[in-house]
Formats: sequence, structure tokens, C-alpha cells
Amino acid sequence: MNTSAIHALLAAALFGASTPFAKALVGDISPVLLAGLLYLGSGVGLGIVRWIRDRGWQSPDLQPREWPWLLGAIGFGGVLGPVALMFGLTHTTGAAASLLLNLEAVLTAVLAWVVFKENADRRIVLGMAVIVTGGVLLAWPSGNVGATTWLGSVAIIGACLCWAIDNNLTRKVSASDALFIASSKGLVAGAVNVALAVMLGARFPSTGAIASAMLLGLLGYGLSLVMFVLALRGLGSSRTGAYFSTAPFIGAALAVLVFQEQTDGLFWLAAGLMGLGVWLHLTERHAHEHMHDPREHSHRHVHDEHHQHEHEEGEDGRGPHTHSHHHAQMTHSHPHFPDIHHRHSH
Repeated sequence: MNTSAIHALLAAALFGASTPFAKALVGDISPVLLAGLLYLGSGVGLGIVRWIRDRGWQSPDLQPREWPWLLGAIGFGGVLGPVALMFGLTHTTGAAASLLLNLEAVLTAVLAWVVFKENADRRIVLGMAVIVTGGVLLAWPSGNVGATTWLGSVAIIGACLCWAIDNNLTRKVSASDALFIASSKGLVAGAVNVALAVMLGARFPSTGAIASAMLLGLLGYGLSLVMFVLALRGLGSSRTGAYFSTAPFIGAALAVLVFQEQTDGLFWLAAGLMGLGVWLHLTERHAHEHMHDPREHSHRHVHDEHHQHEHEEGEDGRGPHTHSHHHAQMTHSHPHFPDIHHRHSH
């Protein structure tokens, strides 16, 4: 299995697993404040991990042209998305919102294919459709969906669009430090959601409940986002989004195994469809002659066919390492994904 696919599935597993545990905290913490604490736990925790890893504060290895992409991703995903979702939830039901939130993966893929010109063959499109269908079945309510206004639906669809834009903009900076990207998003989204909660009159719970929420956020949101960024680096937006769409099933499966929740026929049908979609993606093989334009960037790499460059005196180029390096123009053919080195037209 491709390493990037493993990263995408780990991102989905961590995020999906956080859902049933977050549900257990909802009784003690308001939903908006809980979202803020989860994001803050992600941002603060990853910031500390990065500080320990680098033995102090280190400037992120973002190129000047990459900052607008990151700031745009934070703005759409950390500010506009949560605000639109909170507004939408006040005008619709949780069941209807769950159905509408499945549009994030679809919109991510559509933007990747139409706006950012990411390649997708019929096998990938079919796999995406099957996975999203499984997600819709999993979220399908057993009873009446309840009162929903068009304004609430539009707001939630708008939130999905914001996160789809976020995913595609993050892809543009996915070669950079995943810890910095994820911690920055967590801090901004956490601050926005906590501020919203205070404005809505939420009361802060006990210190123990706050610590539990932030720890859950570090694992289910922070580490998950790091895996998501690493997957974007190797798979592109649409494929990563498709794998991540399995998160609801993973959360539901954990609820069944750990919390002994009951299942029905729809659950197992959804599981089968999601498994089929993942299999279609894992067995994809895309190869043709393509040209690499000359470029310079920085990311963790080894000296393979795409990385043939000299090092300064005293630097050891053996093993995985990170530094700014130049790619010369090259034309060749081999199986590949739309990763950071293969974002060409077809």
C-alpha cells in the first residue's frame, strides 16, 4: 500500500475515532465550545511538539509565494468554515447537517479537478462516488429529518465549500512542515470557536473536562491533520479527500465495538461501499510520459530519481533530510500520483 494512502487512512481513523469520544463530552461542554477546545488542543499540542522537535522556535520553511496559500487555507478552514457551520446548525437539525457535511469530499474533488486541474480517471471518480454514497447511507436518519430552513442548508453547504477550498489550498503548501501547518490551523480555528462560544453565552466546564477535550483534540484533530497534510503531499486533494470520507464509518465502527451501539443493514451496506471505494483507489495505476518543469522548494526527501542534487561541503545527503533544493527539467515515464512533483496537465 502506498505510504500516502496509509497517511490518509490514519487521518480518517484518528478523526473518526474522536467522534464517539467527543460525543461523550457534549453533556458537559456546549458543542461550539467543545469544537474550540478540540481545535485549541490541536494547535497548542502540536506547537509544543514542534518546539521540542526543533529545540526551540524555528522559522517555518515556507517559500514567500506559499504564505498566501496557507493564510487562505486558515481563513477559509479555520474562520469562515466554523462560523458558517455554527450559523447553519442554528437553522437546521443535526441529522440534516450530517447528510450535508458529506458534500465536503465531493466539493474538494470537484475543485481539485475543475479549478486546480488535478488528474482523475474514471476509476478515481467511481471510487469517490462509492465512498460518498456509503457516507450518505451511514448518516441517513432513521426517523424524520425534522425542520430545516433553506438558509441553514445554504450555510452548511457554504461551510463544506470553505473546507473544500481549505483542502485544496493546503495542498499547495503540503511540501512544507506539516506540524507548523496543522498547529497554525488549530490555533486559529480554536480561537474562533472559543470566541463564538463565549459570544453565545457558553459556560466553561471543569478543568478536567477542558483537559480531556484538548487531549482528544490533539489526537483526533491535530495528529489527524498532520497525517492529512502528509497525504496531500503524496496523493493530491481529491484522493486524500476520498480516503478521509471513510472517517464517519470508522467512528461508527468504534462506537459499535467500544460503546456497544447497535447496527442495522444500512451500516453494513455503507461499510461494503466504503471498502469498495478504498479498494478502487488503492488499486489505481496511473502512468504516462510527463515533463517536470524546473522548480525550487523545500521538503523531506531522499536522493531518488526526482532528487539528484549536490550538497554543501560537510552536509550528509544520505537518508531522509530536509533543505531547499532545485529540480531541473526532466521528462520520463513511471507510475505516479498527483503529488508535489507530479502536478502536470493531461
